[in-house]
Amino acid sequence: MERVIFSPMKYVQGPGAWKRLAEYAAALGERGAYAVAGPHVLKHYWKEVEQSFAEKGLPLCAHSFGGECSMAEIKRIVNEIHEKNCGVVIGIGGGKTLDTAKAAAFYAKLPVIIAPSIASTDAPCSALSVIYTEEGAFESYLILRNNPDVVLVDTSVIAQSPVRMLVAGMGDALATYYEARACFASGKATTAGGRSSLSALAIARACRDSLFKNGLRAKLAAEAKTVSSALDDIVETNTYMSGVGFESGGLAAAHAIHNGLTVLPQTHSAMHGEKVAFGLLAQLALENAPQAEFNEVLSFCREIGLPTNLAALGLKDVSDDELKKAAAASCAEGETMHNMPFAVTPQAVFAAIKVADKLGS
Repeated sequence: MERVIFSPMKYVQGPGAWKRLAEYAAALGERGAYAVAGPHVLKHYWKEVEQSFAEKGLPLCAHSFGGECSMAEIKRIVNEIHEKNCGVVIGIGGGKTLDTAKAAAFYAKLPVIIAPSIASTDAPCSALSVIYTEEGAFESYLILRNNPDVVLVDTSVIAQSPVRMLVAGMGDALATYYEARACFASGKATTAGGRSSLSALAIARACRDSLFKNGLRAKLAAEAKTVSSALDDIVETNTYMSGVGFESGGLAAAHAIHNGLTVLPQTHSAMHGEKVAFGLLAQLALENAPQAEFNEVLSFCREIGLPTNLAALGLKDVSDDELKKAAAASCAEGETMHNMPFAVTPQAVFAAIKVADKLGS
């Protein structure tokens, strides 16, 4: 199996980066742009986005994101793109908004620009959309033809977003190295379509190291609504390093356990990265990782405020039968659980979840 590395064509990060949206859109789609935007973006930032397009004389259509990256939402958007005869798709907002824009561009066969308003997931850089049911349960991974053409990260926007979003992004990024390590050991295919590489593993390791170095100070800067050097580094860590690291390095148990937990409605109020962080603790328990390594991850989660037990995910009174249902879902056919370097059973996952909960409590 070949080694494969995926990454966006262009990654641009800095204060005021969104002012260049029209410039990049004009280079990709002369017929105009179709933007999938979150309600917060439409309320607080849309005027300046519209102004930049007006100055370029480029048509711009807007669609207010419906809340779930579901096939029904994607199909509605694709139909509108064809009706408006747009030449490029833009996703502006949070992770599910961006995944929806990427999926719509995929089906409409158009280039896509991704402009995250938060640094809560590694979704902006990937050639992947996570598809959910309209009720919010995980449904499938949609593998796209390529990564976004442009990822435009405005750190001045990120600094104004809720601190919980940044912290959740660190939870998502935290799993990158440990999952990539498992995939490298197993030799299983990554979402990039080949086996992991030394380069992808190195990026994943650097992602972890940046989190441990900059995480707390980045959180403090976000609380002060200011862009510090640490915040700048963590935005890149959450977005680019984690994005390239997970896609080309591989996913394993942590994300599979996240997906399993989504079958329990009680967890729907927890963010993606919050569930992934607990999924990582469960993965380390599943691997019987050294206690010192488990404690290092646990201490980091506590330091920045990530959930470390089931109660923090809304599962204080969860039954063993419900957890067994989640564990079984994490081991479903096609799940990334099977990228682990050993065979995994639902019973083993159930036990790992229980152990992680005890240690994290």
